[in-house]
Amino acid sequence: MTRKLYDLAAADGTRFSPFCWRAKLALAHKGLDYETIPWRFTDKAAIAASGQDKVPVLVDGANIVSDSQMIADYLERSYPNAPSLYGEPPARALCMFVKSWTEGALHPAIAAVVMPDICERLDPRDQPYFRQTREAMFKRSLEEMAAARPEAEKTLRATLKPLQRLLAGQDFIAGEAPNWADHLVFGALQWARLISAKPLFAPDDLVIAWMGRVLAAYGLEGEEARGA
Repeated sequence: MTRKLYDLAAADGTRFSPFCWRAKLALAHKGLDYETIPWRFTDKAAIAASGQDKVPVLVDGANIVSDSQMIADYLERSYPNAPSLYGEPPARALCMFVKSWTEGALHPAIAAVVMPDICERLDPRDQPYFRQTREAMFKRSLEEMAAARPEAEKTLRATLKPLQRLLAGQDFIAGEAPNWADHLVFGALQWARLISAKPLFAPDDLVIAWMGRVLAAYGLEGEEARGA
């Protein structure tokens, strides 16, 4: 049996979705083999069996699971003998706090910077859909977002300060080894790193060193580090 993960792809094949990266790290954490299937915004029919129109979608035998958090919980239930994504039971609650910060503070800060870059990188068939939906979501044009990028980058840098302070004293968000909390934040920052038109982090940033440690912990250097 080959597990399949439908994974959002840019026109050049770069896999940049923060939610898909969460799922890939969760599978790696559990030591599970899988195949990624490149998916684009207009490929709705390919994942129709999941009952919705967004990725990641995991196909694991007869089971089809969508949404990165639902995939994580599914893997935790279905593969209890593999390393836990959360650790001891109380740690799941702390992971959910990290999820709330990631989605409520970090994702919006990144989105304000990279939305125009994403549109440029997409397959031309996806660009009208992306522009329409994102401009409606953010209530301004991609051109307006591009013009405001310098201020958005300042906001992103301020948002990252708590993470940088934490990583100054420990290797991973979870402590000595990565868990779902690291996956959540890594997905967001891998999104930013892979899709931005210009570098967002200095080479010596603590965030970059941490991202390298996360990839190395799962043997995901190389092709995965480049987003393929």
